[in-house]
Amino acid sequence: MTSTEQTLSARQEPGDRRRWFALAIVMAAAFMDLVDVTIVNIAIPSIERTAHASVSQIQWITAGYALAFAAGLVTGGRLGDIHGRKRLFLIGVGGFTLASALCGFAVNPEMLVASRVLQGGMAAMMVPQVLSIVHATFPAHERGKVFGLFGAIVGLGAVSGPLLGALLTEWNLFGLEWRPIFLINLPVGVVAWLLGRRFITESKAPKALKLDLVGVALVSLGLLMLLYPLTRGRELGWPLWGHLCMAGALVVFAALVSYEKRKAAKDGSPLVELSLFRVKSFAAGIAVQTVFGVALGIFFLVWTLYMQIGLGWSPLRAGLTGVPFSLAVSTAAGMSVQKLVPRFGRKVLRAGALIMAVGVLLYLWEAHRYGLAIASWQMALPLVVMGAGMGLIVAPLTDAVLSEVPREHAGSASGLINTVQQMGNALGLGLVSVVFFGEIGDRLAPAQVGPAFVHAFQHALWWVAGIMAAIFLLMSALPKRPAQHVEGADAPAPAREPELVH
Repeated sequence: MTSTEQTLSARQEPGDRRRWFALAIVMAAAFMDLVDVTIVNIAIPSIERTAHASVSQIQWITAGYALAFAAGLVTGGRLGDIHGRKRLFLIGVGGFTLASALCGFAVNPEMLVASRVLQGGMAAMMVPQVLSIVHATFPAHERGKVFGLFGAIVGLGAVSGPLLGALLTEWNLFGLEWRPIFLINLPVGVVAWLLGRRFITESKAPKALKLDLVGVALVSLGLLMLLYPLTRGRELGWPLWGHLCMAGALVVFAALVSYEKRKAAKDGSPLVELSLFRVKSFAAGIAVQTVFGVALGIFFLVWTLYMQIGLGWSPLRAGLTGVPFSLAVSTAAGMSVQKLVPRFGRKVLRAGALIMAVGVLLYLWEAHRYGLAIASWQMALPLVVMGAGMGLIVAPLTDAVLSEVPREHAGSASGLINTVQQMGNALGLGLVSVVFFGEIGDRLAPAQVGPAFVHAFQHALWWVAGIMAAIFLLMSALPKRPAQHVEGADAPAPAREPELVH
């Protein structure tokens, strides 16, 4: 039976219960990935303390994952189209589980960073297959319900990840400190792999594109040349080679554009479909996604360090403090898609940017007013405001960006949206070295740590507020009323929502 016949067979048997087992399996894998990327930040202070990780290593524990994930997303999707989505899903789940074990048993920070990079690469093989498998397995009239379940899983992962990370770190199971946050993936991954082999039906794209390995290599090299000196520069005293490396990244990106033009003309399968950027709303939307990723990358890492190191809070208290934010994001996201955007269009997204900026400024005011004496309940209001603003943005943004994209390029555009959001996240994590650690002295007495971190947190919040103002301006180029794509056999799977914490 060919892959096309298999896909048709899966869609023509609505009574087949296997597809619901397959859905549960891929959702479990998606949940594992979502929890993993929200669970790590809460344990960062514990990792710094017990593994003796440096500032740059802390950044690379999170940025390395985001960079590998971003660089591999499009390739992972293409590999699934060519070699089979079930096959790539199983490879991704198996590799992600193995990388989680390596993270959990890491003997030093260098091994942990390398394992996190591997984990991000394996997630890039696994995650694109989730919605592709759903798309190939379920008929069009059932996919709305299924994608709604996926949205619920995203919200559940956002809420439960920080709490689970806090509990596992606080409990210090078997004296393992932070390690259980990675080891918890092992049983989930093994079960998902075993059941996936049995219940998931193989499918491939009827006209799969070729891989653009040169494009992947150029993107990865350019990002590495930009992020590595940005992350290590402060520790090394901003050497000349670092500035040259960052300038060279621009040359690499220029070479990428030139190569992708030739690749498109030669065989029509570039990594980046440059013609998409002629669509004004798409180009603006990509800019919004990238810059929004930078804001999230900066905020969530410095927020965790501020609460646990600056204020001296336990992981559990820090995790519980973030619950109002996660609930506000989920609630506002549901309202945004179902009620607000159909009526008010892009005004909802622009309002979201302004509301999030107001929340940041409110948080800045409270951090300044209360200093080290600030309480969790005092943070609730700015966090709810920020979460509401973020929820108004993340859910409808993908539809707005794709609204004016030609149908034949919708799949490529959707993948690119995910990729640039992750790249922005990695860039934001790299900028933490400048906007946060750059405000903290190298040698602090114990009594100076708290005030220094509070000051650095306020400095970082000014950056986040400025970025949200830039996003508000960029959103003016989005279509006034995003078109809702009619779901059918050729409709792209919805883009993965940005992770709340990386």
